[in-house]
Amino acid sequence: MPMNFETVEVTTDFLIVGGGMAACGAAVEASYWAKKNGLKVTLVDKAAMDRSGAVAMGLSAINQYLGVGKGKNTVEQYVEYVKNDLMGIARDDLVYNIARHVDGTVHLFEKWGLPIWKNDDGDYVNEGRWQIMINGESYKVIVAEAAKNALGMDNIYERVFIIEPLLDGDRIAGAVGFSVRENKFYVFKAKAVLACMGGAVGVFKPRSTGEGLGRSWYPPFSTGSSAYFTIRAGAEMTCQEVRFIPVRFKDAYGPVGAWFLLFKSRAISAIGGEYMVERRDELQNWAPYGLVKPIPANLRNYLGMLDVSEGKGPLLMMTNEAIAKLADAYKDDPKAFKKKMKELESEAWEDFLDMTISQALLWAATNTAPEEKSSEIAAAEPYFIGSHSGASGAWVSGPEDIAPAEYFWGYANMTTVKGLFAAGDASGASSHKFSSGSHAEGRIAAKAAIKFIVENNTQPNVDAAKVEELKAATYKPLEIYEANKDFTTDPEVNPAYIKPKMFMFRLQKLMDEYVGGVSANFSTNKPSLDRAVELLKFMKEDAEKLAAADLHELMRCWENIHRMWQAESHVRTVMFREETRWPGYYFRADAPKMDEENWLCFVNLKWDPATAQWDVFKKPVIRLFG
Repeated sequence: MPMNFETVEVTTDFLIVGGGMAACGAAVEASYWAKKNGLKVTLVDKAAMDRSGAVAMGLSAINQYLGVGKGKNTVEQYVEYVKNDLMGIARDDLVYNIARHVDGTVHLFEKWGLPIWKNDDGDYVNEGRWQIMINGESYKVIVAEAAKNALGMDNIYERVFIIEPLLDGDRIAGAVGFSVRENKFYVFKAKAVLACMGGAVGVFKPRSTGEGLGRSWYPPFSTGSSAYFTIRAGAEMTCQEVRFIPVRFKDAYGPVGAWFLLFKSRAISAIGGEYMVERRDELQNWAPYGLVKPIPANLRNYLGMLDVSEGKGPLLMMTNEAIAKLADAYKDDPKAFKKKMKELESEAWEDFLDMTISQALLWAATNTAPEEKSSEIAAAEPYFIGSHSGASGAWVSGPEDIAPAEYFWGYANMTTVKGLFAAGDASGASSHKFSSGSHAEGRIAAKAAIKFIVENNTQPNVDAAKVEELKAATYKPLEIYEANKDFTTDPEVNPAYIKPKMFMFRLQKLMDEYVGGVSANFSTNKPSLDRAVELLKFMKEDAEKLAAADLHELMRCWENIHRMWQAESHVRTVMFREETRWPGYYFRADAPKMDEENWLCFVNLKWDPATAQWDVFKKPVIRLFG
């Protein structure tokens, strides 16, 4: 591996970092407003935009659509739904702002060519109250095409991994990263930056190991870069203790939403009990949130986990029963019955083929016909995600017209670092935005960022010496490998360095055993968390010895560094919140109850770039509705 890496400098006005749904929304919106103000917009993505982000494989439903014009739902009702699902911890202003704009974004998707299911009246087909069905295998390709057309390919840099922020005092000044295909080091100089690089997978040991390694519910290429970038810039973070654990079809992580909401399927234990019915009294212990409808996702998880803990597993989705019930109305007409069964069978497979092809492969490999037999479901490992039923991300400003003074500091979706904005999985406390809401939030953040640039139209200073320091640190793993690889007959095992895969395994084992992963039955306590902090300190030291044989491994090294920072922010906030608020996501065994009096608040944290010290503290939950 040659050590001569070209430095490429790109100067722009607005830099979008990421290529997922939020980034695509930002690209479309920013391009419109930038053109009016003579500004340049640049996007840089670790992957290729067509298949980048959480929607890379496609989706079978859009999970946030209000249909406000139909008079069925209100924005205020959506806000209520979100904060109940997160056990009272949500930013009303952020959720409201996304919800009031999301329908317009969905209509854009349809305009761009996304096939959305419609009934005979021409209305969208709902999966649940807030969800609509789509033919979504090419969902991301369609959305990315609109973004690329808006920006122009000359302003898009793909296969470039952004790893560190650049600062000018208290203001963002750009970012640095490296090409994962060429010997090029990139320096992006910008007046404002939008972080939307996704959430994190691979922080905890996955259920899929061995031949299944890398299979996960959330994309394996989302490795905590949003959290790392915003934390390292000195931005205040929120809800880092809120990890998300989805219940999915076991081993291939196929979606269960359509089965519960569209097919009305039941989930049971292996001995036949319906845990959502038999354990309903347990919900009283988590009032008031346990008594709302729909029941919060973490509590639905928890009731199933109680069955598994008592030896009643595995849990099963009664797909055969659900399909039979839906076809039952046609049983008197054999021809119509056969046609309906075929239609339902097709929809069952399409649900996976649209978004989780591996689940269809696993069903085929195990001779599973959903109309004939049930299929196993299980809680996955923990993920960090600000757009789904998690809430981790940066603490950002709300909209001027609705945010209380404590939640507003000049520009919507700006972090506490001047000029640094966040959207999608990068912004916290605004759950249940999913794909459509993330796109809408990207648009909101981009418009605010252009306004910021117009009102702060000076190019921040970039310290050339700092850039050279970051460049040296970026490629250090390559140098370590080259200097030491011949010391052992097997370059994978060497006392002078650690390879990224081994580093990842060590982090996952640490988090799994001490911070409430699968093997610990999602339970932890203060002594375990103290031990995790101690071991993370060792990991930070060992990170200095990460080694890479090529650019691909160099990417893996930096992905693991990003994961490690996401892990530490999680450990410190779980330790700080001395209660159990999200059973089903994690359980504090030494504080097993919810404490509304002391802990109905946000737990925020901040890392100081000047002192390298962490600060963890409370922020109030301010109710604007209900």
